[in-house]
Amino acid sequence: MADSSFDVVSKIDSMEVENAVNQARKEVEQRYDFKGVGADVSHSGETILIKANTEERANAVLDVLQSKIIKRGMSLKVLDTGEPYASGKEYRIESKLKEGIDQATAKKLNKLIRDEGPKSVKSQIQGDELRVSSKSRDDLQATMALLKGADIDVALQFVNYR
Repeated sequence: MADSSFDVVSKIDSMEVENAVNQARKEVEQRYDFKGVGADVSHSGETILIKANTEERANAVLDVLQSKIIKRGMSLKVLDTGEPYASGKEYRIESKLKEGIDQATAKKLNKLIRDEGPKSVKSQIQGDELRVSSKSRDDLQATMALLKGADIDVALQFVNYR
């Protein structure tokens, strides 16, 4: 019997991000506590920019954006949010979108699977993803559970399960 396998990836659905930003923008425009504070959320490329006239308002807009991202079924680990900084008369928060598994994280996942995972499971790094294979599908399920419970700072998805 051939080996079963799956890939561990970190992908972002750009339409879901766009929808979350648009929903957050609409809520900020309509909420009474954001009237007249210059609050705004914009998305361009891999960056989400939050603007408001005070640091507290900028953090409140960030909170609205995070709640919309969670409602869209995404993990907050896709955001790499910076600290609020003053830019003229307004405060800004820049959030970068994290996609792909970098080499350091892939090595950390590989070591975790080797040390704590079932012994029949093999893993190898392939670009910005990790291929995990084993003869036993139960061992693959256990490996998925192990990776879901791991303290990793990227959002993981499991694809190509065969």
